[in-house]
Amino acid sequence: MSAHKLLTLRVEPLTREAFAPFGEVIEASAAAQHFTINAGNTERYHDLARIEPGTDGRVIVSIFRGQPRTLPFTVNMMERHPLASQAFVPMSGKPYLVVVAPAGEAPKVEDLKVFLARGDQGVNYATGVWHHPLLALEGVCDFIVIDRSGPGHNCEEVQLERQGVIEM
Repeated sequence: MSAHKLLTLRVEPLTREAFAPFGEVIEASAAAQHFTINAGNTERYHDLARIEPGTDGRVIVSIFRGQPRTLPFTVNMMERHPLASQAFVPMSGKPYLVVVAPAGEAPKVEDLKVFLARGDQGVNYATGVWHHPLLALEGVCDFIVIDRSGPGHNCEEVQLERQGVIEM
């Protein structure tokens, strides 16, 4: 593919406010509702994501092991889950990239937003939000994934007409 078809995608820090149109950031921060439990021994960061299994679905928990990607990285496809949300919680403590586009019609490269997530931040993609599969950066990374099992096709993929490139 020729270079003129590539759009450089700007990477920004993952924040609750910037990510809100796409779902929730899962993190133990002062902005989250939190309180002490277990006789003062534990701080509970409460109700951090709206997990939606969809009609006739059930919530499942899996571990995804992501292989590291090298930069610059070319984004040429996106996926979405039209029946339910999908949450990723990192277990490896390493930063990773999150690429998203609004729910709706297939995205164009100009619709993509790229976030750099810290190793202590997870994300919950709202139902139908376009996102790129795991983009681990610094070695193999494990993620707890909370999503849906049930009837119906819950993963759609599209190839982007014009590609984007992530550089840092």
